[in-house]
Amino acid sequence: MNRTFALVAFAIVLLLNVFFSDASSHAADAHKLVIIAGKPSHPPRMHEFNAGVQLLAKCLESVDGLEVVPVLNGWPEDESVFDDADSVVFYMDGGRRHEIVQEEGRRLKLIDEWAERGVGLGFMHFGVEVVADQAGAEMLRWIGGHYENAFSCNPIWEPTFAVLPDHPVTNGVKPFQILDEWYFNIRFLGGIVGNEPQSIKDTKFQPILLATPSDDVRDGPYVYPRGPYSHIQASAGRAEAVMWTVERADGGRGFGFTGGHFHDNWANDDYRKVVLNALVWSAQVEVPENGIASTVSDSMLEANLDKKAPQKKKPKVKKRAKSE
Repeated sequence: MNRTFALVAFAIVLLLNVFFSDASSHAADAHKLVIIAGKPSHPPRMHEFNAGVQLLAKCLESVDGLEVVPVLNGWPEDESVFDDADSVVFYMDGGRRHEIVQEEGRRLKLIDEWAERGVGLGFMHFGVEVVADQAGAEMLRWIGGHYENAFSCNPIWEPTFAVLPDHPVTNGVKPFQILDEWYFNIRFLGGIVGNEPQSIKDTKFQPILLATPSDDVRDGPYVYPRGPYSHIQASAGRAEAVMWTVERADGGRGFGFTGGHFHDNWANDDYRKVVLNALVWSAQVEVPENGIASTVSDSMLEANLDKKAPQKKKPKVKKRAKSE
């Protein structure tokens, strides 16, 4: 009896060792993707960075070989979250107060070190915008482009992405049309327009989402400053890249995605898939032939929204009667 019990106990211990060994091996082999959500901003259902990052992370749970680490409310206090990261993606407010330019350039130097090691980098929506003299050169190195105030523009418009390039980020993505604050006339590396694939200084550049703004879109209004800008109008009829990828000489990958203003757009399967594919691709994980499969329910869209005051309606101003 004692001998039988001992054999059973030994077998259980052996199986547990195998299980935990396999689990540890899987964790060690998994590529690590860190997605940083910015602090709350804008009215409800806009710039819902915390909710958006958690939704995307949930959609990636079933991807083999990928560990997703969401970080909420800005730059993490504990930077050990970046240890062994294969890709770091920023979905947050940008401009002069961008999270990456804080601490007198220390964070920029840290990200530069990641890039030199081949870590993937991605920037989404407002996170694509930096002030050129603060981080323009870094963004050109890391992801091949950035939004530049008064050079780029940010109208809310509804482009149709009718033709998609042959690239892992577009795997399984069908042509789609969607309203968003799509930035364009991005400042790209080497001064390129950015609407065709090119190799610049050992960086392989690939536009992913291309659309041609109408003259009305070019005429504005833009969200800020309202415009129009003469140089934007002068490029009438030109296709514009609103999402792109780069493969850097250091072996790392980067992407920029200018959409992401309206939270409810994550319900669109193709809009969501092209971003999920980009996240996976940036971490050097193979994107399936049909792209990253996911579904989003109404409850998922409602989950984790920031607590924001309802948007105030502008009071209607009564027109004065004309005097006779």
